[in-house]
Amino acid sequence: MKKGKSKSYDEIFEALQQEYTLEEIAESFVFPGPQGPEREAMLAEFTAFRKHARATETPEEKLIVRMLELRFQVQHYLKTDAVDEHLHFAHFLKEYITRLAKTNKDFAADIDIDPAELSLVLNRRRQPTDKLIYRLQIHSNENFPAVLWFKLLEKERAYELSRNKELIDKERKHVKKGLTFSFKKLSK
Repeated sequence: MKKGKSKSYDEIFEALQQEYTLEEIAESFVFPGPQGPEREAMLAEFTAFRKHARATETPEEKLIVRMLELRFQVQHYLKTDAVDEHLHFAHFLKEYITRLAKTNKDFAADIDIDPAELSLVLNRRRQPTDKLIYRLQIHSNENFPAVLWFKLLEKERAYELSRNKELIDKERKHVKKGLTFSFKKLSK
């Protein structure tokens, strides 16, 4: 390619076809959409609009956006089958408190629990009590219902149970006359 002169998309595509199959090109390259002054003007206008919208948001609107984002993250995580060891009840509770821009001590006062109890839950040294979960629901004005928090705990617990091979092997000796078939083996 000569300096100062750029190739058209058609010329680039033809050159790629000489080296790759159409399938390889489709899998490996992302072709940009149409470029031009009209698109640039539209993008500039949209950017200015978003900048103005962010600048004029009230603190409550900003909090709503942050909390909606967190709720969507929790819901998405609960919908997926995959388990991420870093995404657990304590992680999402820390995020909730952080997005409120509160200290742990102030938040503990807001929901009337001992700051030490909150610290133990946040550091995964203690499971949250039902009263804590119901207070989270009330504090969030039911935007984060107790069921959502319980589902996080349930997913975390199910993961822990499935990974505890040592305990399963220990308990195996106490079981007599179990089923002789396995659904896992039947489905193969």
